[in-house]
Amino acid sequence: MKAIRRFTVRPVLPDPLRPLSDLARNLRWSWHAGTRDLFRSVDPERWAAAGGDPVRLLGGVATERLTELAGDRGFLDRLDAVADDLRAYLSGDRWYQAQPDRLPAAIAYFSPEFGITAALPQYSGGLGILAGDHLKAASDLGVPLIGVGLLYRHGYFRQSLSRDGWQQEHYPVLDPNELPLDQLKEPDGSPARVTLALPGGRSLRARIWRARVGRIPLLLLDSDVEENDLGERGVTDRLYGGGSEHRLLQEMLLGIGGVRAVRTYCRLTGHPEPEVFHTNEGHAGFLGLERIAELCARGLDFDAALEAVRAGTVFTTHTPVPAGIDRFDRELVARHFGPRAELPDMEVDRILHLGTESYPGGEPGLFNMAVMGLRLAQRANGVSLLHGSVSRGMFAGLWPGFDPEEVPITSVTNGVHAPTWVAPEVFRLGARQIGAQRAEEALSVGDSDRWDSVADIPDRDIWELRRCLRELLVMEVRERLRASWRQRGAGTAELGWIDGVLDPDVLTIGFARRVPSYKRLTLMLRDRDRLTDLLLHPERPVQIVVAGKAHPADEGGKRLIQELVRFADDPRVRHRIVFLPDYGMAMAQKLYPGCDIWLNNPLRPLEACGTSGMKAALNGCLNLSVMDGWWDEWFQPDFGWAVPTADGAGAGADPERRDAVEAAALYDLLEQRITPRFYERGESRLPDRWIEMVRRTLSLLGPKVLAGRMVREYVERLYAPAAHAHRAMDPDAARALAVWKARVRGAWHGVTVDHVETSATTATAELGTTLALRVRVGLGGLGPDDVEVQAVSGRVDEEDRITDATAVPLKPLGAPDQEGRWVYEGPLSLDRTGPYGYTVRILPSHRLLASGAELGLVAVPSEDLAEAAGLLMR
Repeated sequence: MKAIRRFTVRPVLPDPLRPLSDLARNLRWSWHAGTRDLFRSVDPERWAAAGGDPVRLLGGVATERLTELAGDRGFLDRLDAVADDLRAYLSGDRWYQAQPDRLPAAIAYFSPEFGITAALPQYSGGLGILAGDHLKAASDLGVPLIGVGLLYRHGYFRQSLSRDGWQQEHYPVLDPNELPLDQLKEPDGSPARVTLALPGGRSLRARIWRARVGRIPLLLLDSDVEENDLGERGVTDRLYGGGSEHRLLQEMLLGIGGVRAVRTYCRLTGHPEPEVFHTNEGHAGFLGLERIAELCARGLDFDAALEAVRAGTVFTTHTPVPAGIDRFDRELVARHFGPRAELPDMEVDRILHLGTESYPGGEPGLFNMAVMGLRLAQRANGVSLLHGSVSRGMFAGLWPGFDPEEVPITSVTNGVHAPTWVAPEVFRLGARQIGAQRAEEALSVGDSDRWDSVADIPDRDIWELRRCLRELLVMEVRERLRASWRQRGAGTAELGWIDGVLDPDVLTIGFARRVPSYKRLTLMLRDRDRLTDLLLHPERPVQIVVAGKAHPADEGGKRLIQELVRFADDPRVRHRIVFLPDYGMAMAQKLYPGCDIWLNNPLRPLEACGTSGMKAALNGCLNLSVMDGWWDEWFQPDFGWAVPTADGAGAGADPERRDAVEAAALYDLLEQRITPRFYERGESRLPDRWIEMVRRTLSLLGPKVLAGRMVREYVERLYAPAAHAHRAMDPDAARALAVWKARVRGAWHGVTVDHVETSATTATAELGTTLALRVRVGLGGLGPDDVEVQAVSGRVDEEDRITDATAVPLKPLGAPDQEGRWVYEGPLSLDRTGPYGYTVRILPSHRLLASGAELGLVAVPSEDLAEAAGLLMR
């Protein structure tokens, strides 16, 4: 019989055990080993059955056991110590509070998904895990973030396999009352709500849940409320599901509803209002529209409000390909805004313009969420050095006239939250070396001095740790593989072979990630005979653990999984290669530490960052990767291998040839360099050279790959400047800047470079020479205070394009001449040898601009004038 209504019955804890409830409802337990150990001791069997979830654990502990613990002095002392530690963590000053600058009072961080813990399954892949690690690191550093997302009733799908290896999706229903969440309430006890207006007089209502992520509140909006119609109740049904309108409503709720949720939270709790809003990918871009509407309601016009909003907004893009960006039909967007829908006082055309692809190659009929995000943010970044460069090229059309390297998109390379991803065994080894407190600080804040102490750990200790971790992984794999085969319909009698799967003394390779085609799950299968020889080598075998999910609508990704599974099912190799379904945080935390090699072979440069290799590195696993994402930035032969890419000889243009070349390079590395190094033994009968690479991975990569380093960079390079800009942009300043921009845009057609001359008399000059540069310019209706005239110089290539350019401002001389032209002068230093060139350009200039390229306006010499000026050195 099926129940007609469901309740969540929570346990009544004896008074001495009440702190357990607070500990369970603050997700710091997900990265604090002491808290997890305390909960494990409540009931080890139930802890394992609950998947390490304290809320589920407490919901199932027998009353007799609770009574016993309430009288156990030893347990109560441990409980008091852990509870005191949490209170100190939540209230004490941390890194942020010790900074000298006047930093933002609060930052709102919006993301469509958050991977905090497997007990709160609101993530699908790297974007969500990165967002979760961002919150955790911010908590450890004391950064006053407010996280904002959606609460998906089904989360992301659970994955299993059919008998023939085809991906199956399952969507378990999540009850918020059974999750580590509490509902935001108004003073009268009623649930706090946000409401959006929909076409046709309908409404979309959502309640607000809060997860406590250490010091950080994470607000999650849930549309499954009785006041909504059936369609609106399903808006937050699942992550990345449904059609275009469903996605649009999710993103409106996240952005517009999210700002309203933040305002509600601050009103109810007294939390400082955010000075900076950070949009993690374009999904939350509508938050800027809501903030413009707020300012318009206070008397600003649209243009002034836009300037005020831009000043305090940071936008992070995570995709290196246009196909990865959400784009909606303009008519669909137009239908959901304006007089009979949401933001009724805002002109729909102004909204549509923000997302229009108004550049060569763009599609004017589509509304681009990333384009809107960039137009609504004064500061933007990619997530690795290479990805920043790719992003500048991809979005260069928004800044016409500027070379891609000058497009105002910087980069902050992602990091990972070490306390979440470092295995307890690795932490204990570090704590034994430098002490638990210093080890915790090394993982959270980052300090190369502490990481340098890895050099003092004996070789034998490192090797014993690596074997222990490999052994734990073997046990985990066998357990998961057995469960998977039972789901596929196998009986117990068929599964005896699983006891021989993997070997704790064999070189272990890990490959786990989402399965879009560009990540090339099956590149390893390119030459199956060669792979089989590697797996079964009599002296230097390898074993491979693979996991990953394909998007439910991605039939091609599912075929790749099936191809890999069918190979792994072959009785000849199934003890050496396995595919584990249902990849998620719980599996990943066992997989990264247990592997010796982390394999990554995407199509370069389509991996924006790729943080799984970072998590592996923190556990002493070596990376074997294509030079993409973070590996392109930090690779050294000391701690890993780079898979060569097929860039030359036309191979890049032929996908088949490209994959064949790169797969052959991968096999060569494994056969000739990697397996010999793992299996060779030195005088101590240990793999000395391998251990040294593990040591260098930990000491050299460790401090770099931390989320603590990443968040500190965001604070110093993006949040603090955005907060200063926000404070400077009071209503009068915002109005003045909007008027100034309109005046500059209107007059720019009259801005010209009319004449350029230098003191050079020949086409050659000596290094160190300083030339006098004199320029005559027309400023139209503008004045010298509105512009900056620059000399741009540097080496030139064969086509006279300036590379590695340096820009130096020139100074105006006196008043304009009789024709209204201005003369500018300045020195030009010849500081590099070889072919060298210069040009002159004019940019808008204002104290409130973050970049000279911000308006996308530039005036340069005409081709005839440039021809006459020539090159300075050859």
